[in-house]
Amino acid sequence: MRSASILLAVFLLFPVVARGQDISARRAELEKNLAALEGQIAEQQKILDVRQRESVTLERDRDILNAKIERAKLSIRARTLVIEGLSREIADKETRIDSLSGKIGREKESLAALIRRTDKIDAFSLAEVMLGGKNLSEFLEDADEYRVIKNALRDSFRALETDKTETEEERSSLAEKRGEEVELRKLQEFEKKKIEAQETEKRRILKISRGIEAEYQKIIRAQERSAAQIRAELFTLRGSAAIPFEKALEFANAAGKKTGVRPALILGVIAEESNLGENVGTGSWRADMKSPRDTVPFQDITRRLGLDPDQMPVSKKPWYGYGGAMGPAQFIPSTWVLYEERIARATGHNPPNPWEPQDAFFAAAILLMDNGADEGGFAAERLAALRYFAGWTNAKKKTYAFYGDEVMELAEKYQRQINILQQS
Repeated sequence: MRSASILLAVFLLFPVVARGQDISARRAELEKNLAALEGQIAEQQKILDVRQRESVTLERDRDILNAKIERAKLSIRARTLVIEGLSREIADKETRIDSLSGKIGREKESLAALIRRTDKIDAFSLAEVMLGGKNLSEFLEDADEYRVIKNALRDSFRALETDKTETEEERSSLAEKRGEEVELRKLQEFEKKKIEAQETEKRRILKISRGIEAEYQKIIRAQERSAAQIRAELFTLRGSAAIPFEKALEFANAAGKKTGVRPALILGVIAEESNLGENVGTGSWRADMKSPRDTVPFQDITRRLGLDPDQMPVSKKPWYGYGGAMGPAQFIPSTWVLYEERIARATGHNPPNPWEPQDAFFAAAILLMDNGADEGGFAAERLAALRYFAGWTNAKKKTYAFYGDEVMELAEKYQRQINILQQS
């Protein structure tokens, strides 16, 4: 009985980590709710897909806006659930890490005491046992028990090492989850702004039409016939005079011819990145870039172009990461230098200038080509845009889907405008 008690005490020293049923239930509920929301989002996307293929009518445009707004709201709710799930998981992991750390400390103390006891038994000689008046069979029984404990100690030490590894992995996973939570919160705020803009557009359509379909059709036809309207709507690049749409289209067409990427997609990406060159950033390389990854190549780029680095606009550093993206295509310096030779061969500008519109168009087109956009078709173009934004590893994550959707909407818009100009 004494032996069994000692072994039971050793067994209880091993770490046992169990997740509470309440945590599992909450997680299951979150996953169920998230799946339901994703189903509703898919339904709204189906409505969009169907309505966008229909002829232009007031009702159709209202339905499209309603579906976009509802899809965005559902996306925010879905992300809120994801964030809640992450928060619960982070709290759970923090509790587990604290528990592991405490158990490791307690085991070390207990095991040290046991080691000292077994060492003392090993140090006894037979003469000492006999002179001490202890029955030999009792001594051997005790010694045998402690030998069993010694073996258990070896296993426990191995378990301790495993606990250490698990603790380190948990901490690493915790840091990664926190990063994902920050990214989700950023995208959630981005979606909110998009909803506000879409609701404003919805009110505008309702105000100008008030159900008068004929008047709405007149507005649409007038817009479609007006190439001047298209030119006025399109962009002015920072640091230069307003560039006519024909010139922008010339860049996109030339870049598309070299790379096989659809010109409307090139326009769509640059529109999403910098509002077609209007918003190339108000940051400073000294304050907003990651050093030395981007600061060193940035200084080299501006030196070779004969530009003052302190005068060149770059994107500001957001609260969740680094800035420093350059020009209409919003390349970071460390990526730009990888593409310089190819851009130079395409444009004849050596070195190429990320703030120069033609170079920016070719840079975007070449990167999109490398990302698979030259294959053509909606799926390939959307995936290429997502790779442009999030890289190959993150391109298929649902978190970043909004970027691909918005680029493809912009590409469709520019394709319609290009078609109108070609027919006029």
